Amino acid sequence: TDLSRRVAKLNAWWNASPGGPSEDERFETASALCGDEFASSLNYIVRCELPARELVEESLLKRYEAHASGEVLVLSSGGCPWKTHLYELERKHELPTLIKFVLYEDTAGMWRVQAVTVEGTSFTNRLGLLEAWRGLRDDALFAASAIAGAKFVHASGFIGGNATFDGALQMALSTIKAAEEPCAKKSKA
Repeated sequence: TDLSRRVAKLNAWWNASPGGPSEDERFETASALCGDEFASSLNYIVRCELPARELVEESLLKRYEAHASGEVLVLSSGGCPWKTHLYELERKHELPTLIKFVLYEDTAGMWRVQAVTVEGTSFTNRLGLLEAWRGLRDDALFAASAIAGAKFVHASGFIGGNATFDGALQMALSTIKAAEEPCAKKSKA
């Protein structure tokens, strides 16, 4: 329920018994509700979103340390809300090549490799993990990828996991390389 509906529900009901809170009392309750919502939103922005933006920008500026392509972003802290910040910062810094994958360690200690979606979409990736790996886990994924520590790749290819940072990076780089190979073959023809 959004804030305007919550405030509207504080109005007197059509069938309310006489003698309930006055219009001024209802207004005070609504004002307090809005003030609490504003304070909560401001707290979230200041204590969560702004530090996340700083972390994403710092990682973006160091992207070439992860790989020379500049297409892989490594976040030093998992769970960070990064998507909106990444899109805005790519524009701000006028990146010549957009980020394809974001790597981060989850709360269980597994390294995740997550595809970046096309801005404005929820399910269209700039580049998904290799189709041959999708839906595979553990030994089957290792057999298909030859990447040590590979744990899983989601059936849609939007995310995968590896026991190590190096393994997660290799998953991203193998996918990027495979995506570039058809272009190289076509340009030679």
